[in-house]
Amino acid sequence: MPRRARMYVAGLPYHLVQRGNNREACFIEPENYQFYLELWREVSRRYGLAVHAYCLMTNHVHFLVTPMRNDAVSNTMKVVGSRYAQYVNLRYKRTGTLWEGRHRASLVQTECYLLCCYRYIELNPVRAGMVARPDEYRWSSYGCNAWGDAGWLRPHEEYTRLGGTADARCYAYRELFKHQLSEADLHLIRKAAHYCQPVGDDRFRQRLERRYGVVPGQMSRGRPRKAGGE
Repeated sequence: MPRRARMYVAGLPYHLVQRGNNREACFIEPENYQFYLELWREVSRRYGLAVHAYCLMTNHVHFLVTPMRNDAVSNTMKVVGSRYAQYVNLRYKRTGTLWEGRHRASLVQTECYLLCCYRYIELNPVRAGMVARPDEYRWSSYGCNAWGDAGWLRPHEEYTRLGGTADARCYAYRELFKHQLSEADLHLIRKAAHYCQPVGDDRFRQRLERRYGVVPGQMSRGRPRKAGGE
């Protein structure tokens, strides 16, 4: 059966996740992380993909992005994934696939969940017990977003609303990390990523279908329940 075509809408933010094959490590030494991020910097600019946040874990990656063109996500993920896999195979004299199938992508409801996704992504190493605070982890965008050295990242409008100056935005952003994400938000973001479904409420999902023709589908396996049924 052919794979269902991916549909991305320019101007809307997405949470992207890609995992290593069999959950094996994609990054072995610091040079790997650096090379991968350089690929992202180069390729995302080429294809018009604004990157707002990221976190490179040992065996998977998270990105929060907004495509400027409908094909920006697909092109960036394809080129970065292919070039990085070639680099790893050559460097470590290995063969075979590096990534576990295609990446997963979830549309994000801006006004309700975008800043939650920033925090979800940059708190990954803390939840994994790798560090005590997000600023202790080298391979995430927390330092850029919390202290103002954005570099090649492009802040989302929702981030810029945190304050009237760069210092005010950074301070407000750091304050957000004093509060834990709720279990409900964690569950929603994880489930949406697993099933490639939107991170948003029912009204957001209905709006996507009416305005863009994006049919969100269901957030679980199996047949959807009938109205009023078990």
